[in-house]
Amino acid sequence: MMPMIRFSHFSKPWRSRWIRAGWCGVMSVLWLSGCGSVPKPASARHEAFGAAETYSRLIDATPAQTCEAGRRALLSQGYIVNSSSPDLVEGTKHFQPDVESHLKMLIRVVCVPEDAQGQVSLAFVTGVQESYGLKKANTSASLGLSAIGSLSIPLMSSSDSMVKIGVETISEESFYDGFFSLLQQYLNEKP
Repeated sequence: MMPMIRFSHFSKPWRSRWIRAGWCGVMSVLWLSGCGSVPKPASARHEAFGAAETYSRLIDATPAQTCEAGRRALLSQGYIVNSSSPDLVEGTKHFQPDVESHLKMLIRVVCVPEDAQGQVSLAFVTGVQESYGLKKANTSASLGLSAIGSLSIPLMSSSDSMVKIGVETISEESFYDGFFSLLQQYLNEKP
């Protein structure tokens, strides 16, 4: 058996030194634990507001005509139009690239007048892509039958569900160039 240190056997100066050494040790550990703290989460990309026209174009048509052309462009590509008004169109489309992932694309078109007569409009288009992944959860349970002893029959089950793993605004200019050229094509076909 290991002898225990009793502070009562030491004189008062020794006792206070032991207590101070203990506190210094505790404080050192706490101070050093701050050095190994959890890293800060990555911040969102810094927005660089500028004059780039990735998301907007001047259209030689009224806002209502522009949004109608945007609605037709979305419908022609298989989008489901969720909402439509003379100044706003919103559509979604779902993709399943493989068995364990799913993508949802949301495109929003906002049309505002650019001149006093309302014959020129500014169309803003934003595409947002939501990514989903398959999450598998295995659960197990056992069934005990006390009448025949301690026999347990394991029961296994699994459930799969889709969970959102990311959301991103589409920023490729070619995506928006394609949309605006299709919108212009529908504007040129107006009666």
